[in-house]
Amino acid sequence: MHNLKEIRKDFKSFKKSLEKRNLNIDFDKLENLDQLNREFIQKKENLEKEKKDISKSKDKSLFEKSKKISFEIEKLNEEQKRIKLELDQILSNIPNIPHPDVPIGKDESSNVEVSKSGKIPNFDFKPKSHYELGENLNMLDFDLATKTTGSRFVFVKNKLALLERALSNFMLDTHILQNGYEEISPPLLASESTMFGTGQLPKFENDQFELKLEEGTDRKFLIPTAEVILTNIARDKIINRKNLPMRFVASTPCFRKEAGSYGKDTKGMIRQHQFYKVEMVSIVEQNKCLDELERMTKCATDILDLLELPYRKIILCSGDMGFSAEKTYDIEVWIPSEGRYREISSCSSCSTFQAVRMKSRYKNEKNETVFVGTLNGSGLAIGRTLIAVLENYQQKDGSINIPKILKPYMNNLEKIVIN
Repeated sequence: MHNLKEIRKDFKSFKKSLEKRNLNIDFDKLENLDQLNREFIQKKENLEKEKKDISKSKDKSLFEKSKKISFEIEKLNEEQKRIKLELDQILSNIPNIPHPDVPIGKDESSNVEVSKSGKIPNFDFKPKSHYELGENLNMLDFDLATKTTGSRFVFVKNKLALLERALSNFMLDTHILQNGYEEISPPLLASESTMFGTGQLPKFENDQFELKLEEGTDRKFLIPTAEVILTNIARDKIINRKNLPMRFVASTPCFRKEAGSYGKDTKGMIRQHQFYKVEMVSIVEQNKCLDELERMTKCATDILDLLELPYRKIILCSGDMGFSAEKTYDIEVWIPSEGRYREISSCSSCSTFQAVRMKSRYKNEKNETVFVGTLNGSGLAIGRTLIAVLENYQQKDGSINIPKILKPYMNNLEKIVIN
């Protein structure tokens, strides 16, 4: 969320920076409401001073005037609250400002490839899709999941369930033992204020699974990503600078309605309502966000290097970035059946945007209380990594070779074969 005091310093610059997002934002309304809000505050303060002066004078003849002023203050207070609510509503729906490094563009067609890594497999047969492979192995069952739960769910069974768990454990071990992240096993439910803090609410409410609770209780949501919970660890705190950076990692199920994606990737595991993900979160000094982003992205690509999977790294353009991000790298893994790369990780610096919403601060070297910087990244999406392993390690007979790095996590199994 943006700080109004900072916006006022250079409103034209603020407006120009956000135009890169290609969104329809009513900046004139924002500026007018801010002006009106400050006028009401000033009027209230003037009346409160006048009332205080009357009280000090102890002049009984001014008693009626004092009552009238109290009534006017009450009316102004109600009106100012209404304006402030409208002002906050607009502000809470305005995304972060893109960093100058970010390419300008409307959609994914303007994203820029940074690098490619790994060797694309050269099959002497037509590679099958992950869902064909999984169903032939009798270890992925989409029909049963549709029957028990609905579309965009899957039963992962037998050795593929073991592979799914192996991937999660391998990623966690790597991030904890090699990359210095602290493992967290967090709640899978988030409150309304927690979801607001990281930017999921109010703008993306239609994408969230909300729990039906008793009337009058606080709203609760299934987490769309562990980022929500892990980032809010720093909420409403003044963190000791000595404790920064704070780096957390968690492996959790994630839940998303995928609103607006109907008709996309309906077959297989690419776009599910429930999926597993290993998530990294960093809380840093605000001037260290971009360095941390490079570090975090490398932590994610290291996983793919160890799995010997081909991938590419791209920087997202201004129109394709997430709501809270100032700069984002996507990592896309090669999917043989489609003959293209697909997103497997997204690593973002959010600068102080989430920290302002969460009131997360620290004292800098000048002993000034300032907002922290926050970052998040997938390290990696488990389901999509499972897909990549199935397709890139598939054999002509439909069996799946186990990547060397995963064998200790798979009871030293060499390959998954058809039952």
